Amino acid sequence: MQLTVNLGENTYPVYIEKGILKNAGSYIRNLFKGRKIMVISDDNVFPLYGQCLLDSLKDYDCHTLVLPHGEPTKSFKTLPAVYTSLLDAGISRSDLVIALGGGVIGDLAGFAAASYLRGVKLVQIPTSLLAQVDSSVGGKVAVDLPQGKNLVGAFYHPKMVLIDPDVLDTLPPHFISDGMGEVIKYGCIKDRALFDRLCSRSSFEDLKPELTEIIARCVDIKRIVVEADQFDTGERMLLNFGHTLAHTIEQHYHYKRESHGEAVGIGMYQITRLAEEKGLSPAGCADRIRKALDIYGLPHECGLHLSDLTGAVALDKKNLNGHLNVVLLKEIGESYVYPTDGSFFAEEKDV
Repeated sequence: MQLTVNLGENTYPVYIEKGILKNAGSYIRNLFKGRKIMVISDDNVFPLYGQCLLDSLKDYDCHTLVLPHGEPTKSFKTLPAVYTSLLDAGISRSDLVIALGGGVIGDLAGFAAASYLRGVKLVQIPTSLLAQVDSSVGGKVAVDLPQGKNLVGAFYHPKMVLIDPDVLDTLPPHFISDGMGEVIKYGCIKDRALFDRLCSRSSFEDLKPELTEIIARCVDIKRIVVEADQFDTGERMLLNFGHTLAHTIEQHYHYKRESHGEAVGIGMYQITRLAEEKGLSPAGCADRIRKALDIYGLPHECGLHLSDLTGAVALDKKNLNGHLNVVLLKEIGESYVYPTDGSFFAEEKDV
């Protein structure tokens, strides 16, 4: 299956196909006529899939950089080592960077590609469910600062995205739940039929035969939104449903407790619960979200007080023109951006 993200000169294809990884070289040959490729991956993914990718790239002079897995790697402090590896390999502006991994590797390698020599070509090969349905598409690349997540970044689109659902078979259940947080988000913000479909299944195993379809639907929703708002100043903010709290929860625990998708699940439920109390979302939405989270093994609370998180919320990237833009639901499947001065979170509540 092929989708195309239509962005003028930044247009690129997204291929979704079981087993596509072993044929990655044939897709890349159609796109890239240079000689050198740097494959950036992590120590979980590369032992599983690195050789398969390299075997398909035998026509090229390939170099590899394998980094420690986990969110702490997506740090500004990691960048010098990445740039040094690119320099040592002699990677030039006519060469290519491939990000082989989950969201951390995709974001980090993407930002390095965007900033090294003012930009080298990038291909995303996402290997986690979260990266396949969300972070590999749309051109947002970033690293974290100690003060918050994704605070140094760029809009830098890949030349191509290759999505192989088969690689998800080696993911631990924890990472499947992580990705399902973003899948549920897409149903909440844009597709009630998708949300209802997710809720009609009993578990991820029950949903798995439909997974290629589900991934494609999420990517297509993101494609539509990104095409309408490439630089995240309008409708694209809807993709951040739940994230205003999620990023602060992740940061509070130094990225060592809730994963991104788990934190998004908590954020979606808790923000919707607050919105219902304020009459900004209809009653019952939060309960329906909680049901979906329960089916896919995601939490709905983290045991923190809102006051523990409000400082980090103030640094949120969706804070524009003095307003914090919070994404709320008109109903399941329809969302909107609600500008607030931060008082939305000024509640004496546990989340």
